[in-house]
Amino acid sequence: MRADEPGRRGGLGSMLLVSIVVAVVAGLLGGALGYVVAARTAGDTFSLGNSSGSTPELAERPPTSLAGIAKIVQPSVVTVVIRSASGNGNGSGFVIDDKGYVLTNNHVAAPAAAGGTLRVVFSDGSSVAASIVGRDAGSDVAVLKISKDDLKPVKFGDSDKIAIGDPTVAFGSPLGLADTVTSGIVSAVDRPVRTGGESGQSQGNEDSAFMAAIQTDAAINPGNSGGPLVDGAGRVIGVNSAIAALPSQSGSSGGNIGIGFAIPINQAKRVAEQIIATGSARTTVIGAEVDLNDENSAGAPMSTVVAGGPADKAGLKAGDVVTRFADRPIEDGVALIALVRKQAPGTKVGVTYRRGGKTTTTTVTLGQR
Repeated sequence: MRADEPGRRGGLGSMLLVSIVVAVVAGLLGGALGYVVAARTAGDTFSLGNSSGSTPELAERPPTSLAGIAKIVQPSVVTVVIRSASGNGNGSGFVIDDKGYVLTNNHVAAPAAAGGTLRVVFSDGSSVAASIVGRDAGSDVAVLKISKDDLKPVKFGDSDKIAIGDPTVAFGSPLGLADTVTSGIVSAVDRPVRTGGESGQSQGNEDSAFMAAIQTDAAINPGNSGGPLVDGAGRVIGVNSAIAALPSQSGSSGGNIGIGFAIPINQAKRVAEQIIATGSARTTVIGAEVDLNDENSAGAPMSTVVAGGPADKAGLKAGDVVTRFADRPIEDGVALIALVRKQAPGTKVGVTYRRGGKTTTTTVTLGQR
């Protein structure tokens, strides 16, 4: 992955060390200052009066306040502890039903897929072993299974109905700091994001994840992966999955710069349901290979169209450049693949494309593989 691409969440790295050193220094400094003040005022007394026991109106903590949302959602959120031959780390996840299914990112579960172990830790300190039900690299979604009584599943929102400016709250264990809650807004919707994979031509590389992401400025850091992004009513609208990194940062070493990305929950939920039912997920396709390296076409150029596939049946041909999809402008191949995968197979979608100097609109019925 290039340094200027969104980075996935990883281990603790040096940032946790820095924060610990700062905390220790501040603690020692506070102790020293306290001693000086005590030495200079020995024998004197002074009182600022009693503290008021009343609760201010803004701290009443109704269910729709940030504190109220945290109280509702936190019991459903877990820290996913990873132990594998390639190393140890943590991600996040959340309970999606009372039978013990937990939703997280594929890149959180993947290190344990080849002989490693996973364990989930709840906000009350209890923990239990977890097994992988199934993973889908293309959507970066994985489902785990645990055995535990009295589980509290999350409530789902509708990611198709969110709007820029809506409040968001992110849950998870950034840098291994369990039970962390941050807040912000929806900064953008349908933001094309690609993580992993470097091949230039694809309907979506097998090792790549594409998402028409919910962008948020709620602080997301390494370890937040797989945790829920919720709306102002505490309903899950996305799965925290990636962050943008500055060019000077690389991979998972970067931290929060106010640009985080979440998989829309409608897509993640559909994939999770397929995994639970069959052990795997189907990928929505348009039936064409897209040139991901073309930066000059002002759209998504189709290098190959599959005979008899959705694009072919809609009249598209190799060399056509898709400029709009589902009434969204298409800047490049990543945007097209991300928006295709957001849709369910069988969805009829309006597609505008350019062939030569002529622009045409058609309807494509999306397929699956």
